[in-house]
Amino acid sequence: MASAAKRPPAPAPSPTPKRAITMEEWEAKAPLGEIEVRSVNLLRTASEQRPLPLKFDRDESTPSTRPSTPALRNRLHQGSRSSTPIPAARSQTMHALYPTQPIQTPQQFYDWFALIDRSVAHSQEAHFRSHLNNVSEHLEACDRIIQRIDEVDTEVEGMLQGWRSVEEGGKNLKEACEQLLDERDRLIALTEAIDMRLEYFQELEPATRMLNHPGESLVLQTDFLYMVERVDICIDYLKSHRHFREAEIYLLRFQQCMTRAMTLIKMYFVGSLRALTTDVSRRLSERDVSATAQMHLLYTRFRSVSAQLAPLLAELERRAAAHPEELSALLTECHSAYFSARKSLLVNRIIEEIKGLDPTRTELVELTRAGCSYLKQLCMDEFDLYRSFFNSGEDQLYQYLENLCDYLYDDLRPRILHEQRISALCEVCTVLQALMVLDIPALPDSSDDEEDEPPDELNLDLDNGNGVRHGRGLRMLHISHLLQMVLQDAQTRLFFKAQSLIQSDIKYYVPKSEDLAYPEILIAARQPTTGLEIKEKDSGRQLFQLKSLDKQETWYPTLRKTVWVLSQLHDFVKPAIFDDIAQEAVALCLQSLVSAAETLKSTKPPSSVTDGQLFLVRHLVILKELTQSLDLERKTTDRSLGLSGVSETLSSMLNKTSSLIPSALFASFGMPWDENLSDIRQSIDQALKRACEDVISSCVEPLVAPLRSWAESIRVSRALSKQSSPSLPNSAAGQPQLEITTLLNAFRDACERILRQRVVRMRLYLEDARTVGVLLGHVQERVLDEYVEFRVLAREVQPDQVGQLTTEEDVRALLRSACEEGKDSDSEALDSAGTASAGTVGASA
Repeated sequence: MASAAKRPPAPAPSPTPKRAITMEEWEAKAPLGEIEVRSVNLLRTASEQRPLPLKFDRDESTPSTRPSTPALRNRLHQGSRSSTPIPAARSQTMHALYPTQPIQTPQQFYDWFALIDRSVAHSQEAHFRSHLNNVSEHLEACDRIIQRIDEVDTEVEGMLQGWRSVEEGGKNLKEACEQLLDERDRLIALTEAIDMRLEYFQELEPATRMLNHPGESLVLQTDFLYMVERVDICIDYLKSHRHFREAEIYLLRFQQCMTRAMTLIKMYFVGSLRALTTDVSRRLSERDVSATAQMHLLYTRFRSVSAQLAPLLAELERRAAAHPEELSALLTECHSAYFSARKSLLVNRIIEEIKGLDPTRTELVELTRAGCSYLKQLCMDEFDLYRSFFNSGEDQLYQYLENLCDYLYDDLRPRILHEQRISALCEVCTVLQALMVLDIPALPDSSDDEEDEPPDELNLDLDNGNGVRHGRGLRMLHISHLLQMVLQDAQTRLFFKAQSLIQSDIKYYVPKSEDLAYPEILIAARQPTTGLEIKEKDSGRQLFQLKSLDKQETWYPTLRKTVWVLSQLHDFVKPAIFDDIAQEAVALCLQSLVSAAETLKSTKPPSSVTDGQLFLVRHLVILKELTQSLDLERKTTDRSLGLSGVSETLSSMLNKTSSLIPSALFASFGMPWDENLSDIRQSIDQALKRACEDVISSCVEPLVAPLRSWAESIRVSRALSKQSSPSLPNSAAGQPQLEITTLLNAFRDACERILRQRVVRMRLYLEDARTVGVLLGHVQERVLDEYVEFRVLAREVQPDQVGQLTTEEDVRALLRSACEEGKDSDSEALDSAGTASAGTVGASA
């Protein structure tokens, strides 16, 4: 009833109830798939077999202390009949709250109900009591744990105190041990340092004991060189620690041991060398000893003992370099003994070889080639043999080799100093340079060697390796150092002989008639050769890059001699000396060319005058090219030595006036103009200027002479007319009228005949067509200028005869045509020019 009273009132019925969906509509709107149907079936199957609640299973399986209610019993036993009596066996398993006796009175029921009520109350408070018991048990357990923790804490504190005391004791023990170890290490280091220093002092006793052993063969023992090394180390150590006790005494004793050891090496080497020299000398003195046997005795035998002696000598060299005051004398004695032994064996053989060359009769070049080749091979063999023993003493070695070479030089020097042929002296220099030039590639630091010796003006630049390198060991033999004296003698003789030849064959040369046979020489040079002529070897082709070098036979002899002498000297004297003698030769050659041109002009004028002028121009151009090729001013820029630019330079030079030829002409010959040119170049330039001016004037003068004479006569006539009666000009005017036509005809004839001949002659002397063209162009301009003056004057004299005068364009075409005809008829006119010149030269001869 109470629950019904508390139940909330039911909701009021809705006036318009909602429409309920039917199962068919539900099925139609929410169809189930196969999986959903299967799930629903499983749920249905599971819902049909619902188990009892868990509390009923527990009550049935295990007895419970809580009494069950009658309703529960009735629910559990609905199927059982109440009137059926419970057997005795079943009553034993009944709950404790069941009444033992049937309830008959209300009081029994109240008692039983009170029992059940107490049981229910007790069962409801059982889990609280159980929890309380559990909490109590946990509290007791926590108290026990806290008590145990306190005990453990006490024990740990005790352990920590014990550990701290142990740690403190361990630290103290460690510090004490470390102090003991440091003290032990210090004592050990001190002991080792003392032992190390004592080792240097203790080496004296075994070294002295070894050196006291008798016999020279001591140096061959295996411990000897080791002992020497130890003594050397001890000497160096004591020198750097002189403050040690008794260091000076031990140092002196060690130095004495070193000197004794090196003396033993020297004595053994000298003794072995003397024994070997004696044996070799005895065998060489025997008869019929072949050259192979001699080589074996002189070199193979010595090399066989060098393997044993070289290590000992190397120690002596090294110690002598480290202690020169005490030991250098011993090494010098070894060098002297070696050189004396070798010289005693080789001198007789060298003398015999030189006698076999017959130095008094053999050709100088062949004697130089054979003798110096033999000496070079001998010096190379001696150098290799010496290097198998020693690695020092280069100065003494070269002095020894020079002494061996003196046996040939004593015969070769007089021959060189009395040689008269420059070609032979040049070949001697070539032979010597060929033997010396092999030293150059192996001398990268030869420039340092040159600083130790004074420069020699006559030395060739091949002597870079002549300086002896000190303190660097023996690397290679410098043959140039041995042959330099002979080369210097040959160069000196060549220099003075060239000077003498320049004076005799250039400065004081007297020309012959055939030397001045121009233009026959040029005409003959143009004739085809038969192939039977034998030409001398052109020694100047490598030096002088001249266009006309192939036609040296057309040159004047002094010019040929200048080129030949300079080409011979160029490779054999220093550049500065060569420049001096080249300038002297060119200056004297210039004087001889000017003198020859004047002589040629005076043979048979007037034709020889033109030949002399062209002769001088031709040779001065070649001489100018020569100076450019020689490079007297030591220019370093590349040049072209041809005449490719001469036409442009001549054009600018001869424009407007030719009385002063500009210096730009000579820039076209190969080198830009320099204001600081030498006097010789300026002399050549000035001479060439005058020669070019003379050639141009000689070409113009015969063409314009009639016009110039007529113009002069008109001017004189006008001057006189001013002083006489007025009728004189009228009478004088008739005379020019008659002469103008004659003058024009003579002028045309001269242009066609004389100009053509001059063109042929210019092309014969000056082979460069562009140069000739430029000169002829200026000739035409000057002739045209003269004609213009004549034409102006003729107009003033005879105005009505202007139509008969030739125009400037016609005169220019006439001159150009004459020049072109001269070019075309060059070969035909050569014969007539040669015939005329032959007559001139014959008359002068």
